[in-house]
Formats: sequence, C-alpha cells, structure tokens
Amino acid sequence: MPVPTYRCATCDRPMQWSGALPDLYPFCSKRCKLVDLGRWLREKHAIEYHPKPEERPEPPPPATPDDRP
Repeated sequence: MPVPTYRCATCDRPMQWSGALPDLYPFCSKRCKLVDLGRWLREKHAIEYHPKPEERPEPPPPATPDDRP
C-alpha cells in the first residue's frame, strides 16, 4: 500500500504521514505555517468577495452647507 503524501502549502515540499494527519497539515513545519500567516496578515493572500447589490451600503447623502460644523 502506498504511503499517503501531501505537498506543503508554502514551500511545496512533499510530506508523508501515516495514521491521522499531522498537526501542522497542510504545512511541513511551524516556519511554513508562520510564513503563510504573515502573508495573510500583509494581505498577500485574500479571499475574493463580490457583494450582491442588496449587500452594498447606501452612499451617504450629499453634504449641504448646513451640514458643516
């Protein structure tokens, strides 16, 4: 029976395991996990989102001279 493998989501290194998936899955090391987290925090990764028209906020009304402080 072949040994199950996966590739690290950060460095693409092939990983093998037996039994339950490793705690670090889908990464090969804590370093790769932290590198990935840093990319999310710096917004190098993002989940694309296109709001539906009814989910978009209404634009504010135009300012009038009476609205000034």
